[in-house]
This record gives sequence, structure tokens and C-alpha cells, in this order.
Amino acid sequence: MISHLTKYIKKNLVLDDVCLELDRGKIYGFVGVNGSGKSMLFRAVSGLIRPTSGTICVFSKVLGEDISFPESMGIVIENVGFWPEYTGLQNLRLLASIKGIIGETEIRKAMQRVGLNPDDKRTYKKYSLGMKQRLAIAQAVMESPELLILDEPTNGLDEKGVELIRQVIREENARGATVLLASHNPEDIRCLCDAHFRIHEGRI
Repeated sequence: MISHLTKYIKKNLVLDDVCLELDRGKIYGFVGVNGSGKSMLFRAVSGLIRPTSGTICVFSKVLGEDISFPESMGIVIENVGFWPEYTGLQNLRLLASIKGIIGETEIRKAMQRVGLNPDDKRTYKKYSLGMKQRLAIAQAVMESPELLILDEPTNGLDEKGVELIRQVIREENARGATVLLASHNPEDIRCLCDAHFRIHEGRI
């Protein structure tokens, strides 16, 4: 639940008294032009920025009080900070080592689900835009998070890749994940979301 969330950055109002109550286990879409506040809302919900005022409660725990970040979260927001000199598999191994809750089997499965070969020896810097996007999705879903936050998840993908990632999102939701999804592709919103919200100048 988001209650009266307001955020100023350098005196600029980027989120304006946002109030939302979302049910667990559904897919929610967020639409709006660039700069409307979608990414800032996602950053706030993920704990990456602190509200100027208002509260955010994720699965009964208040961000900034009970927890700093949602405890079980997968996230793709803008540019994912992978290590350019490592392969996709090596990157995911490093990320998985932070929590230590999954092993090699889960990492490889996540890569295969998004259409990547875990044994590809190319380093991340040699990946195409579409491959980079697929790896970003793989890192978001590999630990089976309760909350999945996806900002433009089908960006840079060809038609086959788009449908594959949509299927992964559906599978994660069927598993029980709550999904927050921002997309400029109307079809993503239409075919995936239980409900959607329009954001304009920081307001829902």
C-alpha cells in the first residue's frame, strides 16, 4: 500500500501525493510518457529512493522503518549494472552469491527461460541489446521473488523475444509473484495486466 507518497528532487516535484492499494498476486501496469514518474515510483517502491513524505508498505512491512528494501524482490529499472568483462553466467553467479539462496541449477534455468545459453563464452560487453535485456530479466526472476518490478521489460527485443518474456512474466505471476510493470507497448499492458494506472506529472 502506498499512502500520500510525495517526492521532491532538487525542488522538482516528481511524485505528487500518490495513493495506491494493490492486491497481492496480480499484475499491475503503469503507463505514461517519459518523465511522468513511472520509474521514480518504482524506485520508491523498491527502496532505491526515500520519500519526501508519505509511506510505502510492502507485504505488511513499512519501507524505511521495518525494512530498507522489499525482502523478496526482483527488479529491472533502466540500465542494469552488470560487469562488462564477465559472461552472463558469471554475472548471475556473482549476484546470486549476495543472498546465497539459489545455486547453479536455478541460475542456468533462469538464463534458459529467457532464451540465453548459460555456456555462451561471450562477455556481457559483447552482448546485443536484446541479449542484455534478456539477462536483466533472468537476474530479476532467478530467485523466485514475491515482488517483481519491471520497467520496460520488452525494450530492445524482437517479436519472438517479446513473446518469450511475456510468457516468463505470466509464469512468475502464476507462481504467486506480484508484478509491477511499466511499458510503452500497449500490447504488454493489454495482454498481461489485471489492471493498469496512468501516471501524469507524478500523479496517478
